[in-house]
Amino acid sequence: MKKDNQEAEKITFKNLRRLYFFALLTIALTIIISQFLVQYNLNQQLSDSKIINFSGKQRMLSQKIVKEVLILHYVSDSATAKKTSHLKEVLELWKKNQNALENGNDSLAFPKEKSETLNKLYLEINPIFNKIAQTTDSFLLNLQQKKSTSENQKLVQIILENEGIFLSKMNQIVTQYDLEAHEKVTEQRRIEYWIFGFTLLVLLLEFFFIFKPTNKKIERLIAQLLSSEKKALKLAYDTEIISEIKENSVKELKSLNYAMENTLLYCRISPDGSIIHIGEKFAKLLNYTKFSSNKKFSEVLTEDEKEQVNFDRLIFEKQRSGWQGEIKIINKDEKEIWLDLSMVPVMIKKDELELLIVCFNITERKKAQREVERLNLENTTEKINQQKIISSKIVENQENEQNRIAKEIHDGIGQMLTGLKFSLESINLDDREKSEQKIEYLKKLSLDIIKGVRTATFNLMPPELSDHGIVSSLAKLTQELSKLTGKEILFYNKTDFDQRLDSLIEINIYRLTQEAINNAIKYAESTHIIVQLSHSETLLSIIVDDNGKGFDVNSVDKKRNSESGMGLLFMKERIQYINGRVFMNSIPGEGTRITFNIPILK
Repeated sequence: MKKDNQEAEKITFKNLRRLYFFALLTIALTIIISQFLVQYNLNQQLSDSKIINFSGKQRMLSQKIVKEVLILHYVSDSATAKKTSHLKEVLELWKKNQNALENGNDSLAFPKEKSETLNKLYLEINPIFNKIAQTTDSFLLNLQQKKSTSENQKLVQIILENEGIFLSKMNQIVTQYDLEAHEKVTEQRRIEYWIFGFTLLVLLLEFFFIFKPTNKKIERLIAQLLSSEKKALKLAYDTEIISEIKENSVKELKSLNYAMENTLLYCRISPDGSIIHIGEKFAKLLNYTKFSSNKKFSEVLTEDEKEQVNFDRLIFEKQRSGWQGEIKIINKDEKEIWLDLSMVPVMIKKDELELLIVCFNITERKKAQREVERLNLENTTEKINQQKIISSKIVENQENEQNRIAKEIHDGIGQMLTGLKFSLESINLDDREKSEQKIEYLKKLSLDIIKGVRTATFNLMPPELSDHGIVSSLAKLTQELSKLTGKEILFYNKTDFDQRLDSLIEINIYRLTQEAINNAIKYAESTHIIVQLSHSETLLSIIVDDNGKGFDVNSVDKKRNSESGMGLLFMKERIQYINGRVFMNSIPGEGTRITFNIPILK
């Protein structure tokens, strides 16, 4: 039933994602169509303005023709031929423009199709236009043939009579063009309003059918988590009650606790020494592969037959009581390895026994002990002089091992819990004398495991990031790193940014900033690091400055196989994942500035 509910929730979320994609696609198409219509109407309006301009120019040209005709008729001088030529050019231009306005022109983007009103006006003006054009042609012909002035006087009179009518008709045409252009603008405004309304409708539908249902799903999920927490608490309480009537061997619990607290290398074997399961790190240490899975644990541990027999005998003798001690092995690479080994019997089911082998690599500690022993054989003066060096080396080795142990314990929390489960299931219910001791020990062990889990989860996802957002988490990060490293690491929120972003964007911003600060600490050898956050309406910017030794960006970027080169590569890939950009500026000997720019989606 629970599985069916989970499948139903997955299908519901999948449908919501599809609906969300459809809504975004609808808005995108609406914007594209809107832009197409706007650009189309803008082009039409540009064409209309050009037509109106040409129409006005036609009026000017008609007046110019009349003026030139009057000058040629009433004024006779040596420049008559030149003026006649100029009149012909103006007349031809006038005819050409009129033809373009009436019949359309592709080069001028004049439409061939016109409204009914414009066609009617052009039909009315055509006779007048033709009359003026023909009369002017006759006038020029008479001038060329030098006919009598009286005949030209009649032609001039005809031109003057029709010129006023032509101007009146052209005024009507210009007015009609202007009116139609205004109607187009009005229609465009109406279309924009419709598109705007449709977009708002899509947004409202998206809110009611996507965001609101998603919010309800999240609320139900939180409620389920709270319910699960209550069940977990009840289960823990029930476990304590059950533990009161169970018995467990104190020796087994101590061995298991020692293995958990001090080692990570582990495997499970059967009482005859066959390997049931081996941890990945242990397998790597022993060069164990799936092709050698038919071997016994003693054969994988060492190639020496005598040692194999001794270890098989140890398993046989101690499979009920357990065993703990140090052993030395030689791996296939002829390297000497010292292991602190614990063998813990675990009862899986009734009459079904397994042995949990938990080891801790103490090779470095053995080397340090050998170094101490070698130094102890020298004279007293040399021992005194070298004691500080030996002590510091031991401390360093211990520190390195402690750091590695912390990491390995973190990786092995799951195996620790598995071992705890096996131990609980193997407890006998008959004897209640040791119940109180068992309860107290299990409480301590549980608290240790919980502490380890909390530490691990804090490193994976800081609580400030999920609870308060990127600003608080970056402030906490710089504060903790400053305390940890002793360097001056400061954070400034220059524009008082307080928005919450998508959780995926926030965790990537946090990791990018963390990586930049760690690089400044690890590679740049800087003493002062400043993290600045600022934003605009569409962009969030984070700048990390340090006063370290700097580097050549180009040369480091080419070294993809180096640790620093891979760090920069991963940084670039992570910022691209959230559609951001990273800029790196560094001057050797002066410092480094890394800038992250991330778009803010509204």
